[in-house]
Amino acid sequence: MSGTLNKVMLIGHLGDDVKMHYFEGGGSIGRFPLATNESYTNKNSGEKITNTEWHNLVVRNKAAEICEKYLSKGDRIYVEGRIKTRKWTGEDGVDRYSTEINVNEFTFLTTKKDVSQETSSNSLSKNETQASPSDKEDLPF
Repeated sequence: MSGTLNKVMLIGHLGDDVKMHYFEGGGSIGRFPLATNESYTNKNSGEKITNTEWHNLVVRNKAAEICEKYLSKGDRIYVEGRIKTRKWTGEDGVDRYSTEINVNEFTFLTTKKDVSQETSSNSLSKNETQASPSDKEDLPF
């Protein structure tokens, strides 16, 4: 091992529905913003302060399709992944950067759609919707 680690674990709420993009050859990518909040009390005023951090999440292929099907704006999700920064040149010739979380594991914590209504034999229940196997007991909360 090289002695480095790039791992992100987040619990937050979707800021928008999953936006899908499909590629020739059958691949797909889903993108959505995730909001995490940090709250504290101002010692001087006693006022409760909440700061929101926005994260750009990226899921691929089957995981993206599952997220699109079962998640919508406001839903709560636990994700694990790694940070990736993309660079591209805009139409104006200026370099642009975007920091994303490439998700490799997720667990739905709430959904607005009732997945128990699914009749398909390959449908996932709320407790089984993960991109890779893990026990809920392993979650850090």
